[in-house]
Amino acid sequence: MDDKRRSSRHRVLKAGTIAFGGGGISCTVRNLSDRGAALDVESPLGIPEQFELMIAADALSRRCHVIWRTEKRIGVAFSAPAAS
Repeated sequence: MDDKRRSSRHRVLKAGTIAFGGGGISCTVRNLSDRGAALDVESPLGIPEQFELMIAADALSRRCHVIWRTEKRIGVAFSAPAAS
């Protein structure tokens, strides 16, 4: 199976939060790159197409959008930072 990603992802096991609409859903970050991540979730239902991913251990907060979903995992791409 060919991997079409433009940057390699690194396997991790970190607690994260999917933040949207003033609330948040806990997730586990399973792999991470400078362009995106794969997140394990209890259920992808109710998670919007765009949200903020926060990883407290890394002091990371990134805006992202969903690329794919399965029963317990979602793949996200990080949005480009706004130009100043």
